[in-house]
Amino acid sequence: MSQPAISAPSTAWSRLLHASFNWIADVGEMVHDSLVSLGMFAVFAGRLAYWLVGSLPRMDTLMPNLYQVGVRSLPVVALTGTFIGMVLSVQSYAQFQQLGLETRLGAVINLSLVRELGPVLAATMLAGRVGSAMAAELGTMRVTEQIDALSVMGVNPIRYLVVPRFLACFLMIPILTIMADFMGVCGGFFYSVMLLGIDSFHYLDNSAVFVTGFDLVSGIGKSVFFGAAIALISCYQGFNSEGGAEGVGKAATSSFVYSFVGILVLDLILGIAIQNLQDVLYPGGTKLL
Repeated sequence: MSQPAISAPSTAWSRLLHASFNWIADVGEMVHDSLVSLGMFAVFAGRLAYWLVGSLPRMDTLMPNLYQVGVRSLPVVALTGTFIGMVLSVQSYAQFQQLGLETRLGAVINLSLVRELGPVLAATMLAGRVGSAMAAELGTMRVTEQIDALSVMGVNPIRYLVVPRFLACFLMIPILTIMADFMGVCGGFFYSVMLLGIDSFHYLDNSAVFVTGFDLVSGIGKSVFFGAAIALISCYQGFNSEGGAEGVGKAATSSFVYSFVGILVLDLILGIAIQNLQDVLYPGGTKLL
């Protein structure tokens, strides 16, 4: 006796139901993997904090990292800051000229640099140049079992490999931020005064009036959080790399992407906190126009 044929509507419905279940399963797997990764990251950060508090690295271990992170990053940070200051002059001059406020250009450029662009650009350069390199280096050590060899020999890999890199980023990024700010101010001044013909006295006077020490300190303070986030994310990605050369490449790429996203998120959170603090300390505020 022949079996009755399955109707087309019931077949379509079963396929739709099966696709829905697959989608729910995929979402659940993604959430599960994200929570596992977040937990592993928290454990990694806790182990790093333990070794930071318990034992600092020796100077012969720390100094090469300070040189690699700080000294070798100065040229690219200085060049980036210089051109950003010039670009701000180019983009802002036409609008301020229409309002007859060309001399206020220095206040806008320098305030933007010291509060936002200087710290963010220095952190971005650090994430691209240093963070990716740290992730690739640690990832290579992981896939070639060098980290396992350190553990076998009784050397804690977090203390020996991660702590010096973290401290280097944490200590050097304020200096890189100051360099980016300084070169950006010089670049903006050069283009505005030498090429656009803005009066140098009023340019500098308005900058001194509207850019305060609070703005400079708040920008440098934000950079410290950026440096800590870059080091932590990059070292975590490299430390947990797997899959050979392809895994090392993914770790280097992921370290920059996650570090950049972390920089933007921290910039928003810290920007809101700093603005609220400024409103409390300086209720009147300052107006550029």
